[in-house]
Amino acid sequence: MKALLIKLSIGLLLLLMFLPVALWYLKEPTELQVTILDKTVPDETYREHLGITWVLNSYKYEKKDGSSYHAATDYYGFVPNESEQTYSVQPLPESLDDADVIYVADTYGVYEEDLPWIDLEREGTRSELLYGGLEMEEWQTIYDRLQQEKRSTLIVEFNSFASPTEENVRDSVSEYLYVKRSGWIGRYFQELDHELNDEIPAWMLDHYNELGLEWNYEGPGFILVDEEAQEIVVLLEKEHFNEKGIRMSFTERGQELFNLTTSPNYLYWFDVVEAEREEDVLAYYDWDLTDEGKAELLKHDLPIQFAAVVGHDRPQSRSFYFAGDFTDIAEVPKVHQYKGINKLKALLAWDDFSEERFFWKTYVPMMKTILELHTAETLIEPEEAVAVAQKDGLAYTARIKDQDYEVFVDDEWKKLQIHGVNLGMGKPGTFPGEAAIKEKDYYRWFEQIGEMGGNAIRVYTLHPPGFYHALKRYNEQHENPIYLFHGVWIDEEPLEDTLDAFDEETNEEFQQEMKRIVDVIHGNAVVDPNPGHAHGVYQADVSPYTIGWIIGIEWYPHTVKATNKNNPDIGDYDGKYVETKDAEPFEYWLANQFDILLSYEIEQYNWIRPVSFTNWVTTDLLTHPAEPNEDEDLVGVDPNVIHLKGPATETNQFASYHVYPYYPDFLNYEEDYIHYVDHRGELNNYAGYLKDLHDAHDLPILIAEFGVPASRGLTHENPFGKNQGFLSEEEQGKIVVELFEDIIEEKLLGGLIFTWQDEWFKRTWNTMDYDNPDRRPFWSNAQTNEQQFGLLSFDRLKVKVNGDDQDWEDASLLYEEDHPYVKRLYMDHDERYLYFRIDMKSGSTDDFFKDGFPILVLDTLPGQGNEHIKEVEGVTFDHGIDFIIELKGYDESRVKVDAYYDFFTYQYSQIYQMIEETSIEPQNNTGVFQKIHYALNQEIRIPSTNEVIPFSYYETGELRHGNGDPEADDYDSLADFFVNEEKGMIEVRIPWLLLSFKDPSQREVMSAIYEGEGGETSEIIEGVRAAVLFVEPKDDDSYQVVDALPALDGDRLTDEVMNMYTWETWDIPLYEERLKQSYDLVKEAFTSIKE
Repeated sequence: MKALLIKLSIGLLLLLMFLPVALWYLKEPTELQVTILDKTVPDETYREHLGITWVLNSYKYEKKDGSSYHAATDYYGFVPNESEQTYSVQPLPESLDDADVIYVADTYGVYEEDLPWIDLEREGTRSELLYGGLEMEEWQTIYDRLQQEKRSTLIVEFNSFASPTEENVRDSVSEYLYVKRSGWIGRYFQELDHELNDEIPAWMLDHYNELGLEWNYEGPGFILVDEEAQEIVVLLEKEHFNEKGIRMSFTERGQELFNLTTSPNYLYWFDVVEAEREEDVLAYYDWDLTDEGKAELLKHDLPIQFAAVVGHDRPQSRSFYFAGDFTDIAEVPKVHQYKGINKLKALLAWDDFSEERFFWKTYVPMMKTILELHTAETLIEPEEAVAVAQKDGLAYTARIKDQDYEVFVDDEWKKLQIHGVNLGMGKPGTFPGEAAIKEKDYYRWFEQIGEMGGNAIRVYTLHPPGFYHALKRYNEQHENPIYLFHGVWIDEEPLEDTLDAFDEETNEEFQQEMKRIVDVIHGNAVVDPNPGHAHGVYQADVSPYTIGWIIGIEWYPHTVKATNKNNPDIGDYDGKYVETKDAEPFEYWLANQFDILLSYEIEQYNWIRPVSFTNWVTTDLLTHPAEPNEDEDLVGVDPNVIHLKGPATETNQFASYHVYPYYPDFLNYEEDYIHYVDHRGELNNYAGYLKDLHDAHDLPILIAEFGVPASRGLTHENPFGKNQGFLSEEEQGKIVVELFEDIIEEKLLGGLIFTWQDEWFKRTWNTMDYDNPDRRPFWSNAQTNEQQFGLLSFDRLKVKVNGDDQDWEDASLLYEEDHPYVKRLYMDHDERYLYFRIDMKSGSTDDFFKDGFPILVLDTLPGQGNEHIKEVEGVTFDHGIDFIIELKGYDESRVKVDAYYDFFTYQYSQIYQMIEETSIEPQNNTGVFQKIHYALNQEIRIPSTNEVIPFSYYETGELRHGNGDPEADDYDSLADFFVNEEKGMIEVRIPWLLLSFKDPSQREVMSAIYEGEGGETSEIIEGVRAAVLFVEPKDDDSYQVVDALPALDGDRLTDEVMNMYTWETWDIPLYEERLKQSYDLVKEAFTSIKE
């Protein structure tokens, strides 16, 4: 009996041992073609992708040829040969059409010191990169597979698009995965003492020493590294975090997908990433941080919690990003033919600080689910489709019907009055060609535009992929979409150089761009890097929301005229979808571009939409007898002669114009316009022009640009106050609303405000010689109106200039003395202004300036300037003074410039000879300070009346009293100074350009004008020396100094006591987004429109 029991026990044991093996063999294999890319394989352990090959084999996935997966051969990347001490590269195939799953395990690469036959004392010693980084061609191959109708799954792990991958590839991959890299990576080490733990990389220790720091850590901890900024943060157990280390905490969606809630400790490398879409996060990293640990992270702008697993579904594919080396494992069992072995290994993985526990309990179950998802027969549910009209196999969502714009909504056509904004690519600190605006910025802006009541935006050129992702996401999540008018930019320089629209090279680039943007709006493009242009992976299909093309630019009139003149026999255009009747050659050319655009979209995507081309007042089809500038009425471009045919007539075309109220000059002098009475019963030249424009067109007209800037600087004047500049934010809003009302009352399609956001990179003709053109985006120029057309400001307004001294807590105190009149002088600055605060005797409420007034004296350019002030007795200066700020009262305060440093007078008397030379000889140290002026217009003659209008200019140095705090009820964005009489405090903010700064971010000022090259050269200064004089009237023409800060030495302000205000230079400007007062006024108007 005993022997029988033994035999039964042995039999049962053998059954238990071999049954899982039998069950594994009895299971039908699943065909799954998995492409593994691993460029970090320095040795024959293959640990960087060993985990995924184990998972595939243990769950019996086979390749198409029926064979199992082998870590040593079934991957692409770096292939070591330890026996021969050499290596080779197995490149990724040019096509991955057969791949079902693409697993990018690691592309960090292999460095010379990584090779096992190279003997080094410590890991991570700096050496030569042998092979590594994800190439754009490889990403293009992967992306092409993901776009196919056949289902695919992409899995990407940590270190797959970090260094040494090129930035453009990083951007493309991260955009596809909807993750944003921070640049930080980290790892848990059970021992931080580098003498006891040789896994701490040598390069990290070297860099720590280069920072002048001593590595004296020991015990368990985390090391966090910013690869780009080369910062290192060390978190110590007990001090910064408790014993639990870092784990994964699954979101609700992650729990539903993986049936996991938390993970064991993760002990290897991870990166700090942010998911662009919160709903895509399947798991977060969580660590039990102490208050000290949280403070340390916040000090370095590191998040307390960040994404560990991000997953995104698309109609044809799924993608997953693992923010860690999850598949990396040193060893797996020798045998995988054993059903249930993964669960058994998970049960036996007890050690909480073992890499195996995370692998078996978290990574393997996640991968099992992901692979099962791919092999399931059900497709990912497609997103809810946008209503689309169809005719003869062509799709469209917008059309021109008679004189109306219509959009297809809920299976019916609805009229759409266009009211929206133009959206450029400007962002502080970058030029537009750098395409620096991020998806989250665009999305936030779309929300604000939508809340404002805007229903359309227009872009001039290709934006980065984040724009299209954000627009699609916004429209899918909001009942009222924001429609898109998309432009196609043409390089204006070749058009101006060749004066020939038919130039072959120019046309080839323009037509390629048209086709490229068609692909982009359909979410079907990978755009390679090209300096000055956006690029990346474009996968967001916004074609249902794109309701019109507006191609081209504001046409250079001489190009139009020369094209017409040089092609007299070209005749009319007769294309597939477009024709002309009695057209000029330039109009023929435009018709041809329309045809190419329409043909490509119809042939490639079976879509059509309304078309238009950019036009402006300069090349309108009207004649303007009062225009004094021949170039502004030289030639016209007539959209009436271009006609669509065939299916293109279903969506039709419209005319687009940029129309502003102040320029060209004929708008201000044409009798019919300046005497035109609008719908309000008021004189209105803008409405008069719109009426004539409308009457001259067969097509409906969209005013694709209109607006005025909220700027301190002024460039053009309008007879009714609708000027280009020197308008407050409130005035800007009121005028923009009035212009829009004019557009609607004159029966046009609507209007798009120029523009959404301020654009620091812009220039204006009357200030462009004053600044450094290569540094414009790095500071905010209050004097250049072109920068401030936006409804959204980026200015920090560090000091609000509102009478509250709380803004001055971080300011520099230059002087503090117990004087009878002037007691303290503070200075501060930001990207827009240089700030001054003068503390005086307080308590005067009847007339603050009755006893006299303060004068700020500034030395900005060493080696020149006045050593006295002609009208002020009782003071001389060791340092030459370049500017004085006379705070003479609420209505008589101004900035004045040393006559020898007055660029306006030099430019318009010496160079252009538009004003008579002053009586002052061009010499240094005359004691004369002049008012600061800017030009407005040259002398002009009105042809229709022969009236001569003299050269015009205005005083820009005059200072305006007001409250500069946007939160105040009496806010005035044009305020230059504020007096708090009760406190005896005067706050002043002076635009940098008013003090001849060409670039304050580098402390760059204009050089001496007469001794140098007439304002073209510059100098880098250390700072600005400043002092305060308090003067009282002596007689009608002069003043006497009665107090000074610092104190005078007799009547002299000496070198020793005149202090300097200086600041750190910057290449990354600080900025804060703020919706202007004009936004609220436009919102009130737009949201009151009844569709």
